[in-house]
Amino acid sequence: MRLTVRLLSSVVKKRPFFITTPIFYVNAAPHLGHLYSAVVADAIQRFEKLTNPDCNVIFSTGTDEHGTKIQQAAAKANLPLYEYCNNISKEYRDLFKEFEVEYTDFVRTTEERHKKAVRHFWRTLVKRDYIYKAKYSGWYSVNDEAFVPEAHTRDEVTKDGKVKVSVESGHRVEWTEETNYMFRLSAFKTHLQQWLKQDGVITPSKFQKQLQDYLSNEKYFPDISVSRPSSRVHWAIRVPDDEEQSIYVWLDALINYLTVCGYPDKDRVHSDRIWPADVHVVGKDILKFHGIYWPAFLMAAGWHPPRRLVAHAHWTVAGAKMSKSLGNVVAPRAAPAPHALRYVLLREATLADDANYTETKLINIANSELADTLGNLAARAAGAALNPRAEFPALHPHGLRRAARRDLVADLLRKVEALPETCHKHFSNYQFYKAVDAVIHVLHHTNLFFETMKPWELKKKPECQKELDVILHVTLETLRICSIILQPIIPSLSTKLLDKLQIPKECRSWQHCETPSWLQEGVISETKNIQSGKFVLFPRIYVDKEKKKASG
Repeated sequence: MRLTVRLLSSVVKKRPFFITTPIFYVNAAPHLGHLYSAVVADAIQRFEKLTNPDCNVIFSTGTDEHGTKIQQAAAKANLPLYEYCNNISKEYRDLFKEFEVEYTDFVRTTEERHKKAVRHFWRTLVKRDYIYKAKYSGWYSVNDEAFVPEAHTRDEVTKDGKVKVSVESGHRVEWTEETNYMFRLSAFKTHLQQWLKQDGVITPSKFQKQLQDYLSNEKYFPDISVSRPSSRVHWAIRVPDDEEQSIYVWLDALINYLTVCGYPDKDRVHSDRIWPADVHVVGKDILKFHGIYWPAFLMAAGWHPPRRLVAHAHWTVAGAKMSKSLGNVVAPRAAPAPHALRYVLLREATLADDANYTETKLINIANSELADTLGNLAARAAGAALNPRAEFPALHPHGLRRAARRDLVADLLRKVEALPETCHKHFSNYQFYKAVDAVIHVLHHTNLFFETMKPWELKKKPECQKELDVILHVTLETLRICSIILQPIIPSLSTKLLDKLQIPKECRSWQHCETPSWLQEGVISETKNIQSGKFVLFPRIYVDKEKKKASG
């Protein structure tokens, strides 16, 4: 079936695959949660390219640089606002480069192209009568830079006495009265409910149900404020034709997705068929903004909502939520090895539930699976002791059939044959942890096969060379297939192993892992050379500081 799709795609010009991360707020340096959003999106787009090599992927990320908290952070750093934003924005770009987040567009809300898009979008909402000016009063959270409905607040007793906080974020709210521009959100409740009925529009499904419940339980669905007085928020985009008001930071930020498409140049957006976005990756803390406000804004402006939101839960540290006050915010670049951290983020977390991070867990998983299960197997099968001629031996069908009489061997062959289909399903459902688990399961069986067959003993007997070749071929072929599958998870390590096996660049797409060599009819297997020399895929990480730490 997938072969048919590939053949059709070569005839019919496909629209681009457009995926985004949220743009990240520059009030502080990037932390583990920001990186997780980025690597989830990156893994999705890498899988898309792996399965559809001719697909044009547009992958956007960036930084959200307006608002009160930015003003405060810049003042605290004693830096001019734009210089402060430049510094933090660069930290994100450096982080993404180090962790192989292969974006195609990095958008900043302080860019002129974005300001132009925001002003045009605002004028469109005004023209279509979805924005009006009114006196507004309500509970405002400075931390969330959002008004919070009374029903979504609670009283909390602190050392300062009784205060009101947001139920959703836990941040303190204060009563605010001001003249603002309002958006007619109330006009879109039914439209949003219809949109949210679509199967899979938000995944995992628990988050879609949360928004459905929110809308069905919300008897009073009020209009929302979309501006603040410029006297309160001066670091922002001014409302067109009203310098006394600044555009609400969340409306400003959400429009970044259209900025990337070339908006407000409608001809470009439509001719390139970029919009609607295929996937918005978002954290669960910003689900309401992306799953309620953003589609409503788009509908009001005459644009389709995104095709899908992929929401994810949070990372905790030693069981506690990351916070500056607890001093447990994880700086990703301080982790022992970038490859290891990227691997563990995608290997351990489920999108639906919070995951727990400790450096000990990172080290244990990386050493066990990357250094030992995968790396050590590759080093042994390709090493000079068993493979002095540095070869990927030809397949000997008769020898393989004889070996497959053993249950252990037959079982391994079946597992390898089933692996690509299994992993394709998991990747398609954004269940990276299941895909990796399936690969590691097969590699464990391959290690067991290797140990049981004792190739080091066969090496001593020249008459057993064909039997040894079968063991090496099955092992190296399994490593080839696993390396192709793992490319969205550990791009550089997969490339390193495929380079070692001298697999041509054009033979590394998904179709090249779907059929193991022993199932390829009519293919004449030949002995091929692999790179010679010592091979270390992933150096072990040592806790002892006197020992060499892995750089990844």
